[in-house]
Amino acid sequence: MVALAIATVLQTGCFPPSWGAAAILHPWRNPLKTPRPAGAQDITFTSDGAQLHGWLFRGPGTRRGTIIYLHGIADNRASGASLADRYLPRGFDVLLYDSRAHGESGGAACTYGYYERNDLKRAIDAVPSKPIVLIGVSLGAAVALQTAPEEPRIATVIAVATFSDLRSIVAERAPFIASKSDIDAALRLAEQEAHFRIDDVSPVRAAARIQAPVLLIHGEKDNKTSPRNSQRVYDALRGPKRLTIVPGAGHADALRPSVWDEIDAWIDARVRQ
Repeated sequence: MVALAIATVLQTGCFPPSWGAAAILHPWRNPLKTPRPAGAQDITFTSDGAQLHGWLFRGPGTRRGTIIYLHGIADNRASGASLADRYLPRGFDVLLYDSRAHGESGGAACTYGYYERNDLKRAIDAVPSKPIVLIGVSLGAAVALQTAPEEPRIATVIAVATFSDLRSIVAERAPFIASKSDIDAALRLAEQEAHFRIDDVSPVRAAARIQAPVLLIHGEKDNKTSPRNSQRVYDALRGPKRLTIVPGAGHADALRPSVWDEIDAWIDARVRQ
């Protein structure tokens, strides 16, 4: 059936808007297969009708704050589990949670920051240690950037491989057979089905209002989300900022040991030790 559908698209040159809208709103749900790590406690909170599930790691004594990890599209919280080993000894608690429509969390659709920024605010409400350091990857980076201007408890944002706005990244990632009118029709249908505004999903527009320091990281050879997305966000930022382009890195491998060292130094300079 899938092969027949693809053949039909190629022969007719038609890309149904319903296919595009489904691809936008319903990324593959990567099931959580990793057992709860030692030292983690389950945490659940509700936001805009979705029940979200995560793991909270708490360290002993007085804490510097909380690292909140925000995963990418079609991923889940398990991809951030190593952050507990890295940051608990550095004085931070660590929260990992599945974004809406991902992993074990509820939510009918992914909206790329429109509802997810409210989810992140509820996550911040749920953790005891402040201030908050956000480490977001891809989708998670975009959510972090869109939340930062609205949330004074955020001390700094580390955004890895962000997109600049939803309309642009959908066009950038669309299959070659999809025309501009096909893409526009898919976006309109996605808006109707998920009850949000595509043009309100815009890290680059949020950037001008962010006061917290922002470290942007992007792979030089990222062929899924081009580095110009982070460059656009960097140019729009008005507060303290840095853009690191990682030589030779693609979309999923920019967080190399030297880059983690840079992240650690960035955090240490902005959150008391």
